Amino acid sequence: MNRSIFFALLAVIVPAGLTAQTSGTGAKDYTNAILWQQRSGEYRALSFQAYNYARLSLDQRLKEAERGKLNCVVVDIDETVLDNSPFQASEVKKGISFDPLDWAKWTALGVADTVPGALSFLKYAADRNVETFYISNRMVAEQEGTLNNLKSMGFPFADVAHLILKSTTSDKEPRRQQLSEKYNILLLCGDNLSDFSNVFYREGKDTKEQVDQAQALFGSRFIVLPNPMYGDWENQFYKGGKLDELEKSRKRAEALNGY
Repeated sequence: MNRSIFFALLAVIVPAGLTAQTSGTGAKDYTNAILWQQRSGEYRALSFQAYNYARLSLDQRLKEAERGKLNCVVVDIDETVLDNSPFQASEVKKGISFDPLDWAKWTALGVADTVPGALSFLKYAADRNVETFYISNRMVAEQEGTLNNLKSMGFPFADVAHLILKSTTSDKEPRRQQLSEKYNILLLCGDNLSDFSNVFYREGKDTKEQVDQAQALFGSRFIVLPNPMYGDWENQFYKGGKLDELEKSRKRAEALNGY
């Protein structure tokens, strides 16, 4: 996923006591989103559901794969195979939504837990001679901590050759295209639409039309993981220069559709 300083608002109604006006910081808006990921059975159920579909789709796509190429699946890392909700919770407790220095410290620790279903699916793929490539917008400087985290959790193909991090652009399409020269990319798994195609790489814009046009691919070639905490989609609300947390909170509230 494209690491962003903006986090998605889960609930359309912010509980009393957590509004920007009463808490003093708009970062508190994300409390429900983080709690939902950490504590709800629904989050785990949706993650398992996504990876159960991934197994079925992988089996089908193996039957259709082009001969003469190796097979692989491409996965994002953050909120796709690794759960960063403890980091997000710590940021909110500090009254901020994201600080890059804090993020670098977190990834260096290499202690993120797995997203439910991710590890078992990638082991399932490996048993079928399908390699895994981790295409992430984590920075190259985060390679060591990221590999240590993936290895400690037992993920297959957790090595330098299979970890493709961000060096220049956040657009993942060039990295996918280069990989496709040698491999059949059977499935792509991610929590952000730009994890699948640059058709969706429209930072700050509404991508619903593109999703509707590609609807047959979701659950078959594109496997989407739930992430209520952040994402590119929210950038569409933050126009007009650099905004502080309170200003972002107001923008989100203004964007709600009532009746």
